[in-house]
Amino acid sequence: MKLDKTILITGGAGFIGSHVIKRFVTKYPNYHIINLDKLTYCGDLSNVKEISLAENYSFIAGDICDATLLKNIFEEYSPDAIIHLAAESHVDNSIENPNIFVQTNVIGTCNLLNMSIKYGVERFYHVSTDEVYGDLNLIDEPFTETTPYQPKSPYSASKASSDHFVRAYGNTYQLNYVISNCSNNYGPNQHHEKLIPTVINSILNNITIPVYGDGKNIRDWLYVEDHVKAIDVIFHNGVNGETYNVGGDCEKTNIDLIKVICNEIDLINDNNNPSTELIKFVTDRKGHDFRYAINSDKLQKQLGWKPETPFMVGIKDTINWYIKNL
Repeated sequence: MKLDKTILITGGAGFIGSHVIKRFVTKYPNYHIINLDKLTYCGDLSNVKEISLAENYSFIAGDICDATLLKNIFEEYSPDAIIHLAAESHVDNSIENPNIFVQTNVIGTCNLLNMSIKYGVERFYHVSTDEVYGDLNLIDEPFTETTPYQPKSPYSASKASSDHFVRAYGNTYQLNYVISNCSNNYGPNQHHEKLIPTVINSILNNITIPVYGDGKNIRDWLYVEDHVKAIDVIFHNGVNGETYNVGGDCEKTNIDLIKVICNEIDLINDNNNPSTELIKFVTDRKGHDFRYAINSDKLQKQLGWKPETPFMVGIKDTINWYIKNL
């Protein structure tokens, strides 16, 4: 079967990446989709099992920090474009071992950029985070694409650095690129270390739900399938050299979010004792950002995307998935 384009997607066995892979393999049968993933603790090929036998799909186990491997991939497959999602992403882990984040998120990204220049990639799409902007107070306006960078954790510093390298390669080498910065994602396939899977797992196993500090830190929540639709639109229609913020218009305190999950699982399982009794406030994370909020007007007005999944619909689907799969 002759295919029109070859797209290399890094991190395609992870949470967001697996949803991107499934959408692109299914929606674009004329694209050859290559999934490059190191299969670390948070990567799992079962996340993409539905499309693993598709004619237009290939999987390569490998590390973006391995420049020799990347060279071999580019010489064999000549990818037309890259969607770069591979990253170390857990803030707690970055506090414990920041060098791993520098290696993967910065050096790995630069390796991909070098190959893109050498082999003439037509588009480099870098998927990043809202955490590069720092944090907000209650009265502050949400982040926009022009908000100055002020990363406050080793994780967000590594992502900010990779963002800057992508822009620098665009300016220096005329690389065609787009960047998106998204808010907190939730949905099926997310690793259990993240907040929502941790809460669900704790309730289902009747163990303590740990809550940092007073639980009043605020996050903007974006259903993963809405994010994937944004990635699709930005990849195909985003303007060269532009950045697009992707948000869910759904700010919630951590404690309010946890109580919603508790109540929903109690309704499903008909628990005698309310799951909120499992909540335990623990010592706050070092440098814990207070609030993230995304203004995605640019993406909505220029490219016609908007978040479509109401939070209660998304969270119920997520809870049901974990109940079936944990």
